[in-house]
Amino acid sequence: MSTDIVTTHFDYHAIDHNLLKLDILGHDDPTMIRMLQDLTGINPLEIPLDNPEVMSLFQNTSALGIEPEDIGGCRLGALGIPEFGTDFAMQMLLDTKPTQFSDLVRIAGLAHGTDVWLGNAQTLILEGKATIATAICTRDDIMTYLIGKGLDSEEAFNIMENVRKGKVAGGKCGQWPQWKQDMMDHDVPDWYIWSCEKIKYMFPKAHAAAYVMMAWRIAYCKVFYPLAYYAAFFSIRATAFDYELMCQGRERLEYYLHDYQSRKDSLTKKEQDTVRDMRVVQEMYARGFEFLPLDIYRAKARHFQIIDGKLMPSIDTIEGMGDKAAEGVEEAAKDGPFLSRDDFRERAKVSKSVVDLMGDLGLLGDLPESNQLSLFDL
Repeated sequence: MSTDIVTTHFDYHAIDHNLLKLDILGHDDPTMIRMLQDLTGINPLEIPLDNPEVMSLFQNTSALGIEPEDIGGCRLGALGIPEFGTDFAMQMLLDTKPTQFSDLVRIAGLAHGTDVWLGNAQTLILEGKATIATAICTRDDIMTYLIGKGLDSEEAFNIMENVRKGKVAGGKCGQWPQWKQDMMDHDVPDWYIWSCEKIKYMFPKAHAAAYVMMAWRIAYCKVFYPLAYYAAFFSIRATAFDYELMCQGRERLEYYLHDYQSRKDSLTKKEQDTVRDMRVVQEMYARGFEFLPLDIYRAKARHFQIIDGKLMPSIDTIEGMGDKAAEGVEEAAKDGPFLSRDDFRERAKVSKSVVDLMGDLGLLGDLPESNQLSLFDL
């Protein structure tokens, strides 16, 4: 009541017939695929969705030419692949043992549902009652399965809708006893009905398929265009990349990664993100790729570059260097060589602490402290 700002408080459905609402969301996957297209020249829509080497990333590390012990015991090549790169998702892959693209779609459906995997499909698969091909993974599975069992299509649809919205699990579906009897009369197994009664939310299959197609295209580049993949990942998806920790060679990276992992229970959110990025860097080193020292005259503000078969990190990977400051460095470098550290700081508009860190990292070469000449220089 005390502010000058005028706002409205309407129920959305009171105005939805005469309001145009645009959901414009930023999404990393299309951005990353665009960068991969620019770096490699390949058309992402022409990437085959049945390549065996790409499929093997979700089964082992063979396509990367490394062993699990090279990357801290990680048994899969799925690190850094959208939808499948977390420890939780990789454990799902190990439990379900996917062999084809459609299995990955089903796994994505499981991962985005609520009470669909844990305490449900995972239990059924481990007990041998179901497989990744027969478990309920997306909402569409229920309707198509029940129609296949001979249930009326409208009834199958209504069962799917009530299960996927969590009404059956929440006891808010008065027709469930009758539907349950119909399912039993059509030889639907007990475990299937039990699974339906657990589900609180289910993902649509088309949505899961779209996500997996994006992930697959990125995974294809990981196998066949590795430097482009790592350049795109570090530029777009790495949120805590640190030049000092990660770009000074494999030995230094391994030291810091071991240190972080030894105290994993007390890490901050930023440190957890740093570990995630470190693991992808560790994999890159294990595959035989290296970073170039950051060159302040050639480096880009936010994008990694492939130069002479190595990766040039972006300027914003320096600790304390924000986006604006990184852009300032890139722009200032276009105006010619820096005369001193003071000149660099003035033209690039970066803080003294960042300049000092860059000096410690050897990124400013032999630039003197200031432009002023002393008697000794004369």
